[in-house]
Amino acid sequence: MKSSASLFSRGLLALLLAASSLALSAAPLRVLLIDGQNNHDWKSSSPWIKEVLESSGLFQVDVATTTPKGGDMSVFKPDLKPYRAVVSNYNGEPWSKEFQAAFTEYVRNGGGFVSVHAADNAFPDWQEYNEMIGVGGWNGRNEKSGPWLYWEEKIVRDTSPGVGGSHGKQHAFKMITREPAHPIMAGLPAEWMHSKDELYDRLRGPAKNITVLATAFADKAQNGTGRNEPLLMTLSFGGGRIFHTALGHNNGPDLAAQKCVGFIVTLQRGTEWAATGQVTQKVPADFPTSDKVSSR
Repeated sequence: MKSSASLFSRGLLALLLAASSLALSAAPLRVLLIDGQNNHDWKSSSPWIKEVLESSGLFQVDVATTTPKGGDMSVFKPDLKPYRAVVSNYNGEPWSKEFQAAFTEYVRNGGGFVSVHAADNAFPDWQEYNEMIGVGGWNGRNEKSGPWLYWEEKIVRDTSPGVGGSHGKQHAFKMITREPAHPIMAGLPAEWMHSKDELYDRLRGPAKNITVLATAFADKAQNGTGRNEPLLMTLSFGGGRIFHTALGHNNGPDLAAQKCVGFIVTLQRGTEWAATGQVTQKVPADFPTSDKVSSR
């Protein structure tokens, strides 16, 4: 017969282990936000993105800022090992070959990656990066970069010649959920209004291992393509998960597009999914509806 002291010790050990496990599970997910150059106002948007992610209670966000344009990019080499995901708010000069290789291996070996808006304009000549984002625009992209990607009841890969990346007038537009069962989209409305933003179109690239989560119609009346354009996507690259949001234009501190609850919630959910493969967040009561924008 086991002594009561032995049973007490084992019970205490089990409680300590359970408490330790609970503490670990409650620990925030460490995320690295990269900025420093962008054709958008990253000095306003990066603090907001950090606030958005940390306000979920799930993330601890550190920021790594590159040298300014024309600086010595070789000194920019943050250690990625502590982080569950990297969020890019960067569109500028190429990172060093050393850091490109480190970033590629980080994602390939299971690190999460989130590409925000103009981050899909960056690095047109970096093959692995373009496989990670799936499609991108501008900076010389064309048919050699890969097909245009758009939606006609399913994904269409159009190999016609032409530029990669354009957009019409900024306006509010309706997002259409295409993968309602995906963890990022689960529980979100089938249709929801997004605040005034750039509706990226004619995005093109390798488009491998890609899932289109949501699209928006680029109306010709707004100088769009007249097609349903992919704006929220997920991809895989080796063991890594990537969430690509083309939403979130900003030219100044008002950050109207990034203050849309749809942008906020999908960024929070997409970052959690990239970091862990699951989404634990509930859909907030103020999420936009099919006919009404919602902002914070």
